[in-house]
Amino acid sequence: MPIQTLFGPPPPPTVFERLQEAVSSTRQNLAERIEEAVHGQKEIDAGLLEHLEATLLGADLGVATTTEVLDKVRQQVDRRQVSDAGQLTGMIKQELLEILKRTDARAGTQAGSLCREFPQVVLVIGVNGVGKTTTIGKLAHQLISDNKRVLLCAADTFRAAAIEQLEIWGQRTGTEVIKQKPGADPSAVLFDAIGSAKARGIDYVIVDTAGRLHTKSNLMAELEKMSRTAGRAVPGAPHEVLLIMDATTGQNGLQQARRFTESVGVTGIILAKLDGTAKGGVVIAIARELKLPIRYVGIGEQKDDLVPFDPEQFIDSLFRETPR
Repeated sequence: MPIQTLFGPPPPPTVFERLQEAVSSTRQNLAERIEEAVHGQKEIDAGLLEHLEATLLGADLGVATTTEVLDKVRQQVDRRQVSDAGQLTGMIKQELLEILKRTDARAGTQAGSLCREFPQVVLVIGVNGVGKTTTIGKLAHQLISDNKRVLLCAADTFRAAAIEQLEIWGQRTGTEVIKQKPGADPSAVLFDAIGSAKARGIDYVIVDTAGRLHTKSNLMAELEKMSRTAGRAVPGAPHEVLLIMDATTGQNGLQQARRFTESVGVTGIILAKLDGTAKGGVVIAIARELKLPIRYVGIGEQKDDLVPFDPEQFIDSLFRETPR
């Protein structure tokens, strides 16, 4: 409960402050360990670089990303552009930011911004258990807060519980859910939802799809069919295919994500459960490996705990810098 003062309750935390809190475990595991490694050091030697390598790997940046970052550091050391170990924290921070910004630029859009064509169809996909339905509810809340009209499509027809869960989120956010009986053709549900959205001038149709393993070819084919259905109903649809990834699975989720991007044309990532891991460095690995923008990150359980991803804000929160 907020503490009452003579001047009223304190203001609610800013998005940046909430993000700082969400990444506190990762900050301890990454930025603070980098600081510990370089503290009191003057020389940049092989032992220090090995220590830094272990720190980056421990925060789940992955081998490829860690190698890229430290190669850049070594090049500057070899050229004698840097000789003081105290400069290494800033150098590593800048390299991590450059990786995220490079992915952002390649995507040709600001991270966290959905396309501006309306009505927009957003397919939400991912493996079982990553938090798709919960994330959809949070995304609906985000868009409604921006004065957008949203419709939810219950295209996970394999589980009755999935439809019920989406309806609960529909009630929480004041969003209508288009559904059919369990076992119905997901593409038929999607077609109905788009038709309803067009008739009523809805801005966004967010589609909950069944959780599926990337190895199940029949289920991946079903996603392709849904994409074709959306394209016939609305030119250019689906306008976004958002892959939900669980931050707590770290590097283990990358191979699954690669297969999804190959099969379905993923346009962006939503990283759920960032607040539940000390290995949030996987954010940088995901951006580098998949060459896809991270649209949003989940930082808690409440409906407003989904925030647009901003590379500079994320890196600043890890290194306790003032937001730019």
